[in-house]
Amino acid sequence: MRLLVTGGAGFIGSTFVRRALQGHEPALHGAEIVVLDKLTYAGNEANLAPVSEQPRLRFVKGDITDRRLVRDLMGSVDAVVHFAAESHVDRSIVGADPFVVTNVVGTQILLQSALETGVDRFVQISTDEVYGSIESGSWSERDPLEPNSPYSASKASSDLLARAYARTHGMDVRITRCSNNYGPYQYPEKVIPLFVTNLLDGRQVPLYGDGRNVRDWLHVDDHCRGITLVLEQGRAGEIYNIGGGSELTNRELTGRLLGALGADWSMVNRVADRKAHDRRYSLDWSKIRDELGYAPRVSFDEGLAATVRWYADNRAWWEPPEHSNVVAR
Repeated sequence: MRLLVTGGAGFIGSTFVRRALQGHEPALHGAEIVVLDKLTYAGNEANLAPVSEQPRLRFVKGDITDRRLVRDLMGSVDAVVHFAAESHVDRSIVGADPFVVTNVVGTQILLQSALETGVDRFVQISTDEVYGSIESGSWSERDPLEPNSPYSASKASSDLLARAYARTHGMDVRITRCSNNYGPYQYPEKVIPLFVTNLLDGRQVPLYGDGRNVRDWLHVDDHCRGITLVLEQGRAGEIYNIGGGSELTNRELTGRLLGALGADWSMVNRVADRKAHDRRYSLDWSKIRDELGYAPRVSFDEGLAATVRWYADNRAWWEPPEHSNVVAR
């Protein structure tokens, strides 16, 4: 199998590539991977350093909105795993243009090129944020999309385009929607690496509002295992939620991070809440469990401890530059 992985130098995409090339995903044994990444601020070729010498990896610096380049790359692959996206909510509130261009226009260009070159499978990587906020219970794949930020609206739009190409053209398109990811190599604008790196440097961490917003935490390795299952065994035209089963309020998460780094609540700076801040995300992931046998393997306690150690041991990866005090999601 030959894969095109867009955004393969980003946090989740690079994890998928490393796992595939290091033998952690038996279903992808022997797969050749072409990574297409623009290397924006959140993309880093160093994320692929552990597999950079692999002959089965080809890295291409480029933009998914470059129609000619995308079509050329599509002509030599069997499947696409589409991670590339602008993904930071706060940045989307400040300016939505890049989110619409990359997440909507870029996805359409990829889909059209895949259609025209006869690519066998297209996996669209999305997010639980497209569903909006839920007070109780959990979203299933059948629930309507009610995004509340420019970022999540752009992802919902790209999901609808993917669905439309599947229905209109009969393409084998599969959509995954994940809960909050964490783990090594995550750019320090997201809440866990931001808090960890700030505390390692003896700086305060910013906590939005009352800290009672709830998120479900999913280790990036478990997410990538779920994506591989959908790529290999999922059904064409279907959506699969991928959850972690570890719901915490932001205040609870902050307490755990303070404890892990030997800090107390004096290191927390309460900041004004974000505009239209979704209160709670929660996914029903029984479909991928029942159909494909998915279950998260990394407990949150184990995964968080390993993540903290990774940032402590890999300062060269995240220092410099200085990272602004912005909380994600």
